[in-house]
Amino acid sequence: MADLGEIADYIARDSPHYASTFIIEIRRAARSLRRFAFRSRAVPEVGRDDVRELLISNYRLIFQVTSDQVKILAVIHGARDLSERSE
Repeated sequence: MADLGEIADYIARDSPHYASTFIIEIRRAARSLRRFAFRSRAVPEVGRDDVRELLISNYRLIFQVTSDQVKILAVIHGARDLSERSE
């Protein structure tokens, strides 16, 4: 997840401790999706039930749920517009 590395680098400029804690929290949340993916909400901008998000602090962990896997699509700041992404 390149997004996660960039976010951690940005946070670490002010607080290496908080950056480390944030990474742990994101990874823990991502692992929990194996069992509880549908506890989250669908991404409003996408309008599809299989593309969902968890809100973690000021960030959105965006992922896609299929019948056999959960694919992490992005970690973005909550204020960022998804239409800015060029994927």
